[in-house]
Amino acid sequence: MQNPPDYRTDTVLPLPPEVAANAWAVDGACSGNPGPMEYRCVDLQTGYEVFHFGPIPATNNIGEFLAIVHALALMEQSGITGKIIYSDSVSGMAWVRNRKAKTVLERTAQTAKALDLVARAEMWLRTHNFRVPIVKWDTRLWGEIPADFNRKK
Repeated sequence: MQNPPDYRTDTVLPLPPEVAANAWAVDGACSGNPGPMEYRCVDLQTGYEVFHFGPIPATNNIGEFLAIVHALALMEQSGITGKIIYSDSVSGMAWVRNRKAKTVLERTAQTAKALDLVARAEMWLRTHNFRVPIVKWDTRLWGEIPADFNRKK
Protein backbone atom coordinates (compact mmCIF):
# COMPACT_ATOMS: atom_id res chain seq x y z
CA MET A 1 0.00 0.00 0.00
CA GLN A 2 1.27 3.43 -0.93
CA ASN A 3 1.71 5.90 1.91
CA PRO A 4 -0.07 8.23 1.47
CA PRO A 5 -2.52 6.66 -0.96
CA ASP A 6 -2.42 8.23 -4.43
CA TYR A 7 -5.90 9.74 -3.94
CA ARG A 8 -4.59 11.90 -1.07
CA THR A 9 -2.32 14.80 -2.00
CA ASP A 10 -3.03 16.85 1.14
CA THR A 11 -1.22 14.69 3.71
CA VAL A 12 1.78 12.47 4.31
CA LEU A 13 -0.41 10.11 6.37
CA PRO A 14 -2.67 7.34 5.00
CA LEU A 15 -5.99 8.99 5.88
CA PRO A 16 -9.44 7.84 4.76
CA PRO A 17 -11.03 10.13 2.15
CA GLU A 18 -13.63 11.44 4.62
CA VAL A 19 -11.00 12.56 7.17
CA ALA A 20 -9.89 16.18 6.81
CA ALA A 21 -6.13 16.59 6.61
CA ASN A 22 -6.28 20.20 7.78
CA ALA A 23 -6.66 18.94 11.33
CA TRP A 24 -4.96 17.84 14.49
CA ALA A 25 -5.56 14.46 16.11
CA VAL A 26 -5.20 14.12 19.89
CA ASP A 27 -5.03 11.07 22.11
CA GLY A 28 -4.29 10.12 25.69
CA ALA A 29 -2.78 6.94 27.08
CA CYS A 30 -2.60 5.53 30.57
CA SER A 31 -0.91 2.40 31.87
CA GLY A 32 -3.37 1.36 34.57
CA ASN A 33 -6.23 3.49 35.78
CA PRO A 34 -4.96 5.53 37.48
CA GLY A 35 -1.39 5.17 36.32
CA PRO A 36 1.26 6.94 34.26
CA MET A 37 -0.73 9.09 31.82
CA GLU A 38 0.48 10.98 28.78
CA TYR A 39 -1.13 12.66 25.81
CA ARG A 40 -0.14 14.08 22.47
CA CYS A 41 -1.27 15.84 19.31
CA VAL A 42 -0.34 15.02 15.70
CA ASP A 43 -0.82 17.29 12.68
CA LEU A 44 -2.63 15.24 10.03
CA GLN A 45 -1.12 17.14 7.07
CA THR A 46 2.50 16.65 8.09
CA GLY A 47 2.51 13.77 10.57
CA TYR A 48 4.41 16.10 12.92
CA GLU A 49 3.93 15.69 16.67
CA VAL A 50 2.62 19.12 17.68
CA PHE A 51 2.99 18.45 21.41
CA HIS A 52 3.53 15.64 23.89
CA PHE A 53 2.94 15.83 27.63
CA GLY A 54 3.68 13.39 30.44
CA PRO A 55 3.75 10.90 31.84
CA ILE A 56 2.26 11.93 35.16
CA PRO A 57 -0.05 9.95 37.50
CA ALA A 58 -3.67 10.36 36.30
CA THR A 59 -6.37 8.55 34.30
CA ASN A 60 -6.91 7.99 30.60
CA ASN A 61 -10.00 10.25 30.53
CA ILE A 62 -8.02 13.08 32.11
CA GLY A 63 -5.38 12.64 29.38
CA GLU A 64 -8.01 12.71 26.63
CA PHE A 65 -9.59 15.86 28.12
CA LEU A 66 -6.29 17.68 28.64
CA ALA A 67 -5.16 16.81 25.09
CA ILE A 68 -8.23 18.48 23.59
CA VAL A 69 -7.95 21.59 25.78
CA HIS A 70 -4.19 21.82 25.14
CA ALA A 71 -4.87 21.72 21.38
CA LEU A 72 -7.60 24.37 21.65
CA ALA A 73 -5.40 26.68 23.73
CA LEU A 74 -2.38 26.23 21.46
CA MET A 75 -4.46 26.99 18.36
CA GLU A 76 -5.77 30.16 19.99
CA GLN A 77 -2.36 31.23 21.28
CA SER A 78 -0.76 30.62 17.87
CA GLY A 79 -3.55 32.26 15.88
CA ILE A 80 -4.32 29.02 14.05
CA THR A 81 -7.74 29.02 12.43
CA GLY A 82 -9.56 26.76 10.01
CA LYS A 83 -8.35 23.48 11.52
CA ILE A 84 -10.42 20.87 13.29
CA ILE A 85 -9.50 18.56 16.17
CA TYR A 86 -10.13 14.83 16.04
CA SER A 87 -10.49 12.84 19.28
CA ASP A 88 -11.54 9.24 19.81
CA SER A 89 -12.76 10.00 23.34
CA VAL A 90 -16.49 10.42 23.94
CA SER A 91 -15.78 11.33 27.59
CA GLY A 92 -13.05 13.84 26.77
CA MET A 93 -15.26 15.54 24.20
CA ALA A 94 -18.21 15.65 26.62
CA TRP A 95 -16.05 17.12 29.38
CA VAL A 96 -14.88 19.86 27.00
CA ARG A 97 -18.42 20.54 25.76
CA ASN A 98 -19.62 20.82 29.40
CA ARG A 99 -16.49 22.78 30.39
CA LYS A 100 -16.20 20.44 33.37
CA ALA A 101 -14.22 17.23 33.90
CA LYS A 102 -16.26 14.54 35.61
CA THR A 103 -13.24 12.83 37.08
CA VAL A 104 -13.42 10.85 40.30
CA LEU A 105 -9.65 10.72 40.68
CA GLU A 106 -8.76 11.15 44.33
CA ARG A 107 -6.38 13.99 45.16
CA THR A 108 -3.13 12.65 46.58
CA ALA A 109 0.42 13.94 46.52
CA GLN A 110 0.90 11.90 43.31
CA THR A 111 -2.26 13.07 41.51
CA ALA A 112 -2.18 16.74 42.60
CA LYS A 113 -0.37 17.92 39.45
CA ALA A 114 -2.90 16.24 37.14
CA LEU A 115 -5.86 17.61 39.09
CA ASP A 116 -4.31 21.08 39.09
CA LEU A 117 -4.00 20.82 35.28
CA VAL A 118 -7.66 19.75 35.07
CA ALA A 119 -8.71 22.80 37.13
CA ARG A 120 -6.58 25.05 34.91
CA ALA A 121 -8.14 23.51 31.76
CA GLU A 122 -11.65 23.98 33.15
CA MET A 123 -10.85 27.63 33.90
CA TRP A 124 -9.52 28.11 30.36
CA LEU A 125 -12.71 26.59 28.92
CA ARG A 126 -14.89 28.88 31.05
CA THR A 127 -12.98 32.00 30.03
CA HIS A 128 -12.51 31.36 26.27
CA ASN A 129 -15.00 31.06 23.45
CA PHE A 130 -13.56 28.62 20.95
CA ARG A 131 -15.09 27.76 17.60
CA VAL A 132 -12.79 24.92 16.63
CA PRO A 133 -14.83 21.87 15.59
CA ILE A 134 -14.03 18.83 17.73
CA VAL A 135 -14.89 15.74 15.69
CA LYS A 136 -15.22 12.16 16.91
CA TRP A 137 -12.62 9.90 15.31
CA ASP A 138 -14.41 6.75 14.12
CA THR A 139 -11.95 4.04 15.14
CA ARG A 140 -14.23 1.27 13.87
CA LEU A 141 -14.21 2.70 10.34
CA TRP A 142 -10.84 4.46 10.18
CA GLY A 143 -8.56 2.46 12.49
CA GLU A 144 -6.59 3.94 15.36
CA ILE A 145 -6.32 7.70 15.54
CA PRO A 146 -2.91 8.91 14.23
CA ALA A 147 -2.02 10.29 17.69
CA ASP A 148 -2.46 6.81 19.23
CA PHE A 149 0.40 5.50 21.37
CA ASN A 150 0.08 1.97 19.88
CA ARG A 151 0.07 0.18 23.23
CA LYS A 152 -3.13 -1.84 22.95
CA LYS A 153 -2.75 -5.57 23.43
